[in-house]
Amino acid sequence: MIDRRKIQASTNSRFTRRSLVLFGSQLSLAGILGSRMYQLQVVESGHYTERAERSRIRPRLIAPVRGEIYSRDGTALAENRQNYRVVMVREQTDDIRLSLQKLSALIELTSERQEELYETIRKSSPFAHVLVAENLTWDEFADINANAPALHGISPEIGLTRHYPKTDITAHIVGYVGAPDNEDIKRAGTAKGLLKLPGMRIGKNGIERIAEDSLRGTAGLRRVERNVHGRTIRELFRQDGIQGERLDLTIDLDLQKYAIERLGDESGAVIVMDINDGDVLALASTPGYDPNDFVLGLSQQQWNALRGNEKNPLMNKAVAGAYPPGSTFKMMTLLAALENGINPTDSYYCNGALWFGNRHFNCWKRGGHGFVDAITSIKRSCDVYFYEIAQQVGISKIAELSRRFGLGVEPEIELPRVKSGVMPDRGWKEAVLGEPWYSGETLNAGIGQGYTTATPLQLAIMTARLANGGYNVKPRLIRGRNGQAIKPEPLRPLGVDAKNIAIVRKAMSSVTNELGGTAYKSRITATGKEMSGKTGTAQVRRISVAERQTGVIKNEDLPWRLRDHALFVAFAPTDKPRYAIAVVVEHGGGGSTVAAPIARDVLLHAQYKGKPPPDSVPKEADPIFGQDPLGPV
Repeated sequence: MIDRRKIQASTNSRFTRRSLVLFGSQLSLAGILGSRMYQLQVVESGHYTERAERSRIRPRLIAPVRGEIYSRDGTALAENRQNYRVVMVREQTDDIRLSLQKLSALIELTSERQEELYETIRKSSPFAHVLVAENLTWDEFADINANAPALHGISPEIGLTRHYPKTDITAHIVGYVGAPDNEDIKRAGTAKGLLKLPGMRIGKNGIERIAEDSLRGTAGLRRVERNVHGRTIRELFRQDGIQGERLDLTIDLDLQKYAIERLGDESGAVIVMDINDGDVLALASTPGYDPNDFVLGLSQQQWNALRGNEKNPLMNKAVAGAYPPGSTFKMMTLLAALENGINPTDSYYCNGALWFGNRHFNCWKRGGHGFVDAITSIKRSCDVYFYEIAQQVGISKIAELSRRFGLGVEPEIELPRVKSGVMPDRGWKEAVLGEPWYSGETLNAGIGQGYTTATPLQLAIMTARLANGGYNVKPRLIRGRNGQAIKPEPLRPLGVDAKNIAIVRKAMSSVTNELGGTAYKSRITATGKEMSGKTGTAQVRRISVAERQTGVIKNEDLPWRLRDHALFVAFAPTDKPRYAIAVVVEHGGGGSTVAAPIARDVLLHAQYKGKPPPDSVPKEADPIFGQDPLGPV
C-alpha cells in the first residue's frame, strides 16, 4: 500500500530545494544588477553624465578672419570681402539630388557639378556642412533665401572671401589663396579641423603662402545643443577667433605700378631696392595674372591659357628666373682681381679675340677695343680684358667674392620658390656634374656666361652691396606686423677694400655718364640724380664659328625664344646712392638698347616720387641719343 504521506513529504522537500535554488539565483542576479546599477549610477555617474553632455552639446570651430596685407603707403593689397554662399547638410534632406536640382534653377549649377556634389555630400558626415556654391551675387543670394522652405538641406550663409584690389600689379608679390588640398590638410597637424571648414582658404603663393601661419589667425569656438536626432537646437556659447596679423610691405605701390607699365608687353623683371635697409620698393614680373581668378576658381580654359603662354605669366621671374648675368657680372671679376693685387691702371690689348688653348675666345666687338684698363673695361664692356684677368685670378677667388655679394646664394626674402642661381667653381662642377673644371671655363665665367646664372633679385643685391660701399644689405618685403615696425638687420662689412669698391663704382659711372659708355644714351641728365650702371647681354643660343665668320644673325631676325636676354644693373644717385635696380628682359636683345632705358626711367620715377621733368633725360637732338655705336652689350 502506497504511503501517501511519504510521497507528499518527498514532493514538498523537492519543491523546497527548487525554491531555494531559484530564490538564490534570483538573489544573486538581483545582487549583480544592483551592484552594476550602483557602479553606473554612483561610481561612474560622472563619466556617463559627461558622455551624455558631449553627445548633447557639440563644439564647432569658427574660422578666423584672415589678416590683411598693405603697401608701404597703407593701400590694401589683400583684403576680405563678404562672401555669399550656400551649404548643404545631408541629414536635413531626404533627396540630395532633388534639392540640388531645385537650387540649379536659382544659380548656375551644371549637371556635372551636381553629380560631383552629390557624391561628396553622400560620403560626408550626416551633419557636415558641405560647400555647394560661393561668391554669389546679392540677387542670387536673395533668391535662395526667398525659396529656402523648398530647398531642403540647403542653407544660405554669409562669410568672407579674399580680394586683391590691385590684381596683376602685385600678383607675384602678394600671391593668392585657394582651397586646401589633401596634402595641405595632412601637413596641418592640429589645424586639420579648421582647414576642413566650408569656404576655408589658405595661402598658395607669394606672401599669402610664406606668411600663412601668421595671416591665418586663431580659430574661434562655439558650443551648440543638439536634440536626439542630431539637429542643432540653439547656440550655448560663442568665442570668435582672433584675426590674423596685418602685414605692411615695403612695396612702393606707385613705383611698382610704374615698373610694370614700363616693362609693358615684355617678359621680364624689375627689382628696386633701398641700399641702406634692404627695403624692396618694387618687385615687378611680367606678364602677370589676376589672383582673384584663383580665389573664384579658374575655368579649364583660363588655366590652359596661363599654362600655354610662352612668356610664363605664373612665374615670378624676379626671384625664380635664373639667367646668365652676362656683362653685369664683370664687376665681380674686376673686384676679385683688384682684391688679389691686379693694378687697375694696367692695360691689356684687345684685337677682338683671345687665343687660349686651342680656341679663340671672342670679344663682342669684332674689331676689338685696343688697349683697355680697369675703368675702360667696364665702360666699354671689353670681353678680352676680363678673359685676361679671370685666368690670372682663378675661378675659386672669383666665386668666393661673388658669393659674398649674393650670387650663387639663395636670397633671404619672404617669398616662396626663390632660386639660388649658380656660381660655379671646381667643387660645384665635381659635385653636380661629376667632371673636372677646365681652364677655359674660367674665361666664360669671367664674363658671366657658361654655367653662371643669377636671378634679377640677386643682381639687385649685388648692385646694392657695391653701391653702399660693401655692406651685407639683405632684401626684405615685410616692414611691419600689426602696426609695429620691424627693424631691418644691422649691416656688417663684407671684408672688401673700400678703395677697390670705389674703382668699380667709378667704372660703373663711366658706363652711363661718359661719352663712349655702353649706356651713355640712356643716362640721366638731371644734376644730382645721375645713375651709374652696367649693361649686359646674355646669349641664349650657341653661335658657331661659321656664323661668326659670315656675320652673327641679328636678334630681330631670330625667333623670340632664341634672342638674347637684355640686362642692366644700376644705382642712383651716383654721388650719394640710395636706390639699386636690376632689369632683365627675356629675349629682349641688347642690354644697352632695351634694359638700360627701362632702368633709367624707373630710377627717375623713384627719385622724383613720380613723373620727372623733361630735361632729366637726353634730348632727341643729342647726337648720341637713339643710336648705339657700341652694339648690344
